[in-house]
Amino acid sequence: MIQNTMFNALNVQPLKLQESSSSSKDTPAESLSKFGTYLEDALSQIADQEKTSKEMSTKFMLGQVDVDQVMISSEKALLSLQLASQVRNKVIEAYQEIMRTQI
Repeated sequence: MIQNTMFNALNVQPLKLQESSSSSKDTPAESLSKFGTYLEDALSQIADQEKTSKEMSTKFMLGQVDVDQVMISSEKALLSLQLASQVRNKVIEAYQEIMRTQI
């Protein structure tokens, strides 16, 4: 019987946005702080996925895991890194567009 061990081997939790209540308005400083915390969490999850991928590669060399588990973890880490890179590029493009606007 074939077992899907893809999600059993890794305890990866999806990144969740915090819902803000509509009755309390955040100040710009609080919003910036929350956004900064969100970015830190996202980057730490990317780093964790890269560490997991490295650990899986090491375990594969020792014969403890299958090649499919190694490939899945490395692809997850690669996709996360590519997504972060594309988000960064879009933020830079948006900033440049704002700077080009004439007042």
